[in-house]
Amino acid sequence: MTTIQKQDTNPVAHLTPEDIEAMGRELDAIGQEVFASLGAKDAKYIRSVITTQRYLELGSRAVLLFSLFPPAWLVGTAGLGLAKILENMEIGHNVLHGQWDWMRDPKIHSTTWEWDNATPSDQWKHSHNELHHTYTNVIGKDNDLGYGIMRVDEEQTWHPMHLGQPIWNFINMVFFEYGIAAYDLELGANLAKPAERRDPKFKPNATRVLKKIRRQATKDYLIHPLLSGPSFFHTVAANVVANMIRNVWSHSVIMCGHFPEGVETFEKRSIEGESRSEWYLRQMMGSANISGGKVVDIMSGNLSHQVEHHLWPDMPSNRLAEVAPQVQAVFEKYGLTYCARPFIPQVYSAWHRVFRLSTPNGWLETTSVKNLPSQLKLLYGMVKGGPRVRRAAQARMVSQARKAARARQGAALARESSAAA
Repeated sequence: MTTIQKQDTNPVAHLTPEDIEAMGRELDAIGQEVFASLGAKDAKYIRSVITTQRYLELGSRAVLLFSLFPPAWLVGTAGLGLAKILENMEIGHNVLHGQWDWMRDPKIHSTTWEWDNATPSDQWKHSHNELHHTYTNVIGKDNDLGYGIMRVDEEQTWHPMHLGQPIWNFINMVFFEYGIAAYDLELGANLAKPAERRDPKFKPNATRVLKKIRRQATKDYLIHPLLSGPSFFHTVAANVVANMIRNVWSHSVIMCGHFPEGVETFEKRSIEGESRSEWYLRQMMGSANISGGKVVDIMSGNLSHQVEHHLWPDMPSNRLAEVAPQVQAVFEKYGLTYCARPFIPQVYSAWHRVFRLSTPNGWLETTSVKNLPSQLKLLYGMVKGGPRVRRAAQARMVSQARKAARARQGAALARESSAAA
């Protein structure tokens, strides 16, 4: 996609400043009604989820003490993977957002909670709560867009290294918790600088990350397997797989929230002097939902309602499904597209975007089975050529893609006219 400000047809251009402010007031009212009604039922919900997760983890680890036997390995690994997903998504992510701070329970509070993830909670809160949620989908401000390793917008200059981004994204998916830890540290940016020019917080923060990884590894890959006795290596493998299950699922859910086709990106200058209502609008256009049921909601940490979560990051997750129909009604009232798909299509859409933007603008759109050899030859020439060659070839392909799109649009209109006649 292209930043919303540079699109041929801006999807929010029909809104006047008065419309945006009126919409903001409606969203304020929806949020205020929920926050005013929080009480014992909500507190019971999060406490029951935490209890369930802990019993599930303990039970799964107990079963894995006998992981030498295949049925025990399968049941224990699946249970441990689910427990880790629950801890990271529905509990850790949401507690660290402050969604349950209103309870004033020091055991379930954003200032005291430490989650089962490689990155320390305070480092994650800075990069996620303070930066990502403030600058959602703003190119050059929101580092969650591509995590610094991927091209995520047509306006970003294409370079041959981007051809590898599907591979980088796959590796990031498998080892996601470590990728997030590196991202929170701004590892690449800091290591690229001489030691004396690095952020003074980098070294102590990196030390804390390494210590936490060591604690996690000791628990999952040493203590638990040792307790398993003759099942030692089977339990090590089970913990590896459980962590990978959590990583792949978490990565997929998060990809669905901001990467699919149809989710908008924004220029830095567009947020200068941004009002609260304009911030709401950016969250609405820069997020996407996963349509599903209660199981998908809980296992995704209710990030299946990513749009609503971005409108109210500190709203308890169990209430997001309640406000979703009201939010969708606001979208419809103001002529905006509510981006929601089932899980598989949404994951496919996000990965399609990763692959599409790994190639130069227009290359995928102008490539067919018939012309694939010549297109690969063109791509090879762009890889070997310099910036000028790449810019010229890309401009030609973009022009061809636009002509083809207009032709398809004209043909579709002709078919509609013919059918109406």
